[in-house]
Amino acid sequence: MLGSTVVNHGQHFGLQKLSALAGIAHSYLGPSKKYKFIQDDTSGESALVCSCFRILESLELTCAVGQLVYETIQAHHNVYNTGSGCLLFLAGAWSRAALECLHRGLSVSHIISAMSEGIDICIDVCRKCSISTECLGVAQSESCTETSHGLGLQLSKKPIMEASQASSHLQGTTNIRHKTLNNSGQRKIKLSRHFCEVKSKNISTVPQPQQPKLPNIAHIAEGLSHGCVGAMNLVVEASQMQSKNTQQNISYSTFDITKVVTCVLPGLPEENACVVPGCIVLLSAEQASVAHHLKERHLKVALIHGDLSDTFRHLGFSRPAGMQHVSGQSALSSSSKEEEWMVKVLALLLNLEVNLILVSGLASEKVIQRCCRHDILVVEKVKASVLKAFANATGGVPVTYAAQLKQQCVCTGVKIVIWRDLSSPERKFTTAVNISTSANSRLVTAILTSCVHGKLQALEDQFWACAYRLHHTLKDKALLPGAGVTEMLCIHHLQKQAGHHEKHCTEGAGASKPQSKATPANPYSGLVLHLMADALIDYISTVMVNSGKFTKVKARTVVSQQLQDCNGHLGIAAKFSQLFLEGETEDSAFFSAVKSDGAPATKVYDNLSVKQEAWRKALDLVFLVLQTDAEVITGVDQRTDGAKENLMLL
Repeated sequence: MLGSTVVNHGQHFGLQKLSALAGIAHSYLGPSKKYKFIQDDTSGESALVCSCFRILESLELTCAVGQLVYETIQAHHNVYNTGSGCLLFLAGAWSRAALECLHRGLSVSHIISAMSEGIDICIDVCRKCSISTECLGVAQSESCTETSHGLGLQLSKKPIMEASQASSHLQGTTNIRHKTLNNSGQRKIKLSRHFCEVKSKNISTVPQPQQPKLPNIAHIAEGLSHGCVGAMNLVVEASQMQSKNTQQNISYSTFDITKVVTCVLPGLPEENACVVPGCIVLLSAEQASVAHHLKERHLKVALIHGDLSDTFRHLGFSRPAGMQHVSGQSALSSSSKEEEWMVKVLALLLNLEVNLILVSGLASEKVIQRCCRHDILVVEKVKASVLKAFANATGGVPVTYAAQLKQQCVCTGVKIVIWRDLSSPERKFTTAVNISTSANSRLVTAILTSCVHGKLQALEDQFWACAYRLHHTLKDKALLPGAGVTEMLCIHHLQKQAGHHEKHCTEGAGASKPQSKATPANPYSGLVLHLMADALIDYISTVMVNSGKFTKVKARTVVSQQLQDCNGHLGIAAKFSQLFLEGETEDSAFFSAVKSDGAPATKVYDNLSVKQEAWRKALDLVFLVLQTDAEVITGVDQRTDGAKENLMLL
């Protein structure tokens, strides 16, 4: 078996490096994130970072594990824009768990098998304790009888009941993979993470028209802000502005993240941040003079999906090797080729009477200057989704090369408005203009401001993290109880399942040989599940420490005490949530469902799909490094019949 012939367990350097690299994630967990300066010793330049993704982006990672971690975090960030800290932390914590298993003599195959079972338990808990967004409508005073996905979870006026009833149901479940969700058997699983309700015999089979319940975005966003209240307020404002433009009820709005852009303005206080309809772009002094000439006019616009330069080639284009161009005249220099291309493109633009060019990539500086002389404004670095929005609203057709432009590709109905004059000697961009269409494109721009230039990147990252949390919530149509509640439920079930394994192993060891066939295939599952649960305990306690209300020792003590009481108290998850949010108090006021002033307790939610994917990627990363370490140390014994079967390819 792979890993059974390991000579020196201390040589698993990959897992050790992964654990060490994950240490940078500790200060970025929870709502109270800390800023850090990263300085380049060579150039002396520095960057202000406030997330795992940005700090990994700024570090020079030379080792193979570092590159693997960065690519994993980058892939997750590009899709979800949030959850990178959780992913990296758990990758480090579970790598330490794997190292502990190796030190105790467990084989790699046993570790992978047991950890796979553990992640299945956690994913199943997440699915069962998820809360449907339909239950989070405007009418918060009424009890919501809609059940969450698989829990029979009933939401009432008291927000704390969401977690307590979820915990109650989960504690009453004897088997984590049991398909029946309540005693009546009226809940069954579909072929997805969603659950459907079978019609009751007491209900008439005649279909009754029902008004679909739409989520209250403002209420959901409050629980998803995770400490970034200002950024989330901008996200809610952008959502309401989109809904208002489509004449929908702003209380029950939708959110199209593809039609949201950001614009950062240094030098202004953060209180000046706002959301405006349309697409705000910054222009240089030369471009601003053209914009003033074109303002309030209905323009003809060309949409370029790529770079606007003579050297640009779309993805997949490759020049034939070994080909030479022979000419009777001397070969043209690169500058003359660029000039020739520029003359042709400019003539085409003037013939089509184009006033504005929106480019998704970069534009050559010479092209911008030449176009400005003919009162043609070129705007680069426009999001591809924004180009698509303009195309849909105006009937234009984006092209890859400027030479492909034709009359039917050019769109009309676009106008430019001078939004704000930013003239300043030290500014590269002097004017902000608003590009919009006469038709409703639902485009909105979030203006982010700060007097600290280095903080703008962090503010922009916080905005997009909040925007994507809301986006994925509406896409999943479900939420998870936050503030450590979901993790506590996972820990409880991991420990419970570990106890079952240990009990079966003990019974199997004391039984006769014929009965020993009933023993589980992996006798070490109990140990591995306990170590995975300890990793989640470390995660929760680290977040509690980052809140500034607990020491590390006290945080772990509190979590352990709550888990000990979990078997005897159904509302333990809800009480822990209040403890997590309010901090430690001598009079134990956090055990009440409301604050001392009578105001409802703050709800905290997490994303279902983001958390599940972060956990999966973290464990996949551990498995990949674990198996690579084992192959480097021991090699693959080709003489073993089961060598290929024990090989795990990710």
